[in-house]
Amino acid sequence: MSLSDSDSSSYGGDYKNFKQISRDRLLLEMLRSAKTGDSKSTWKVLIMDKLTVKIMSYSCKMADITEEGVSLVEDLYKRRQPLPSMDAIYFIQPTKDNVIVFLSDMAGRSPLYRKAFVFFSSPIPRDLVTQIKRDGTVLPRIGALREMNLEYFAIDSQGFITNNERALEELFGDEEDTRKVVACLNVMATRIATVFASLREFPFVRYRAAKSLDATTMTTLRDLIPTKLAAGVWDCLMKYKKTIPNFPETETCELLILDRSVDQIAPIIHEWTYDAMCRDLLNMEGNKYVHEVPGKTGGPPEKKEVLLEDHDPIWLELRHAHIADASERLHEKMTNFVSKNKAAQIQHGPRGELSTRDLQKMVQALPQYSEQIDKLSLHVEIAGKINKIIREHGLRELGQLEQDLVFGDAGMKDVIKYLSTKDDTTRENKLRLLMILAAIYPEKIEGEKGENLMKLAKLQPDDMNAVNNLRLLGAASDAKKSSTGPFSLKFDMHKKKRAFRKERPSEEEQWQLSRFYPIIEELIEKLSKRELSKEDYPCLNDPSPTFHGTSNNVASIHQPPAAHSMRSRRTPTWARPRASDDGYSSDSVLRHASSDFKKMGQRIFVFIVGGATRSELRVCHKLTTKLKREIILGSTSIDDPPQFLTKLKLLTAHELTLDDLQI
Repeated sequence: MSLSDSDSSSYGGDYKNFKQISRDRLLLEMLRSAKTGDSKSTWKVLIMDKLTVKIMSYSCKMADITEEGVSLVEDLYKRRQPLPSMDAIYFIQPTKDNVIVFLSDMAGRSPLYRKAFVFFSSPIPRDLVTQIKRDGTVLPRIGALREMNLEYFAIDSQGFITNNERALEELFGDEEDTRKVVACLNVMATRIATVFASLREFPFVRYRAAKSLDATTMTTLRDLIPTKLAAGVWDCLMKYKKTIPNFPETETCELLILDRSVDQIAPIIHEWTYDAMCRDLLNMEGNKYVHEVPGKTGGPPEKKEVLLEDHDPIWLELRHAHIADASERLHEKMTNFVSKNKAAQIQHGPRGELSTRDLQKMVQALPQYSEQIDKLSLHVEIAGKINKIIREHGLRELGQLEQDLVFGDAGMKDVIKYLSTKDDTTRENKLRLLMILAAIYPEKIEGEKGENLMKLAKLQPDDMNAVNNLRLLGAASDAKKSSTGPFSLKFDMHKKKRAFRKERPSEEEQWQLSRFYPIIEELIEKLSKRELSKEDYPCLNDPSPTFHGTSNNVASIHQPPAAHSMRSRRTPTWARPRASDDGYSSDSVLRHASSDFKKMGQRIFVFIVGGATRSELRVCHKLTTKLKREIILGSTSIDDPPQFLTKLKLLTAHELTLDDLQI
């Protein structure tokens, strides 16, 4: 009972990114391998459960599945039509219930299918193997029985989630439930380990150490979560070393396990890139955006769903660009199209410069209206909506205050002044501002001070639960806490404002409101340079001297950037001129997307328990180019600010559900 003996490692042949390998394993190693010589029909039925259908949909399109000979996709738990002349491929979790349904499908005189090729998403317990082997009528009808060891959602070319949506509530809630914590961590560890099984990688496993290991403070269960998860992943990897052919004997990559306590601000602060703004401001469902298109034959407008994914070249180019930069580029693209199209020039006439919206209408009216222009027009519409919300909600001023707080350029007085003068700020935005304040100055939210701030912001008590629940994710470090001595109030006005992030040297002039960075950017760079503290981030399998040598060679390729001003330079408008190749421009993105990965160093995996953010995923793409190492981000879920706020409220609201708490 083992994985098929095909080498899916990136070290044999052409280097493929994380998502490509996941896709190839599902299509080639699973679906294609089910083609048998004695099969009279080339078409097969694919049967999946609720989890595996999502695993498949994140990695493969329906056209990919059909191309591999699948004519019908079925739900394991729905009543299915018998097709005794066809073979079936089962891609299911190795649970007792799933095995019972499979056996009932294939047992007796009239099985549903001719032959069954069974692939389990993670290791199957021995008792279930015994149960399958015990049924004499089923055994001859099994064409394959394998462990695929692929139980994660590949949400991005460099990102995956383990689908533990309630991890924050189950692991960090105020009432510790040991049984629930252990069950959650076991599922998480199993799913993380399948990532390494798929890529044939064996990692050095590092994790955030418990912070309160001293004689006076008792370590809480939630503080030990990264430690326990690291141990769980390690146990799974040790089993893989014994059972999977070609699994590496020595370490090939690095894994860093963190939790949401390492950065409480990243999930809350306004992130100004196109991707993050889309998800924060437009109420998208996953990658789905709904917009109106002109009706056919002059009828009323129709609603159309589009997916903002990697197959859209404009999305691929702009997703990590600052919203102002993205808007400029879209205008340039429209202008270029008009200037190169004679029909557009005639329609344009001598009326002078047009707005992006005018250009969009003009292009849509052309007979040459194509799929490419359709996509361009879509992104013009999206960027227009985002910019309108930014203006109407005064987000530039709010974003400036948020970042000034984080970098120590603003304090409590500035927040009070903002809340006193900006009555039209939305409830959610005021709540997010107070949560940033609470992460930096936890002592200013306690007791009466917190109540006064709540009244000033006109927030509800359940909103303040979200603010107060930040403490469950771990307070600011002792060094950052203010003095609690008898003179602390007297001298408070003269104290320097507290900086929660250090300014980072900028390699180029930046857009305004882009100086914020997630803490994982700093941690990944330190890890790559071998500078990450072993005390704060211990390693389960201590690196050998040979590994040190390899990594140092990788790190030494990239010298520290030349000295620049430590402050972000701000132009009079809120946008800077774009450099010819900033890593995000059109040619640059598409070039990097198809770049030669063979020169890459060893992969770095970062896993965040409790949800990751769009900004953290963006950082992994950015550092992949900078460090010449593929950085893969994993998490229990990927959360946009509204989702994170809802989950945070649930930490102390046991009688409520996610549906009750939408902001």
